[in-house]
Amino acid sequence: MPQAEFAQTFGSLHTPGTPLILYNIWDAGGAKALAKAGAAAVATGSWSVAAAHGYPDGEAIPLDLLLPVVERIVATVDIPVSVDMEGGFAVAPEEVAENIRQVLATGAVGINFEDQVVGGTGLHETAEQAARIAAIRAVAEAEGVDLFINARTDLFLKGREASAHGALVSDALARAAAYADAGASGFFVPGLTDGDLIREIVGGTSLPVNVMMRGDLAAVARVAELGVARASFGPAPYAQAIQDLSARYAEAVG
Repeated sequence: MPQAEFAQTFGSLHTPGTPLILYNIWDAGGAKALAKAGAAAVATGSWSVAAAHGYPDGEAIPLDLLLPVVERIVATVDIPVSVDMEGGFAVAPEEVAENIRQVLATGAVGINFEDQVVGGTGLHETAEQAARIAAIRAVAEAEGVDLFINARTDLFLKGREASAHGALVSDALARAAAYADAGASGFFVPGLTDGDLIREIVGGTSLPVNVMMRGDLAAVARVAELGVARASFGPAPYAQAIQDLSARYAEAVG
């Protein structure tokens, strides 16, 4: 299927109440296994890809290494592929856009794009992040691909206790609105696990909402009830795979 058609297909999979399940992978072998198991799409996880190649998370893996990994995944499966691009491996909108142009060249049709200052502290100001998203949308349109920009906010992950999350919802919704106006396709709220607050986010934005399955979010059926359109698993699949590998080695050597 041509890339533009894959992009349309990927976007259509984000249905509130019937969430797209993305069990995040880190290489072509994992992508192929999930495709064979019936996955409608696959997505990388930044932590997992970095760890699989000996790097810490946080854009430590060189972009020149990440891109061939993505290209190989795309070439291996006949389903849409989304890439966790963290903060775009740059700060300036034009530099981020050029990096995303390279991602599009791999054949990928979606990205995660977060608003935390990678390698720094805090989050990008809302207007600054919106400008970065607008630059990504512009380059995707120039390339003729309706790239799914999953705009991630790190408001709920930046060392705040769950008890403080309620006070962050209004800020999150303001960011969602600005990101949507700039061309985002979805809104990702990792770290938020309170059902009532997730429902408030879902009802307060026009964008399909993505949650990370962790903590209290243990069942896909539960997030479906909340109106979530996408459920991803982040680094958990990689961590489990490495744990299993270590355990089997221990068994093998007695």
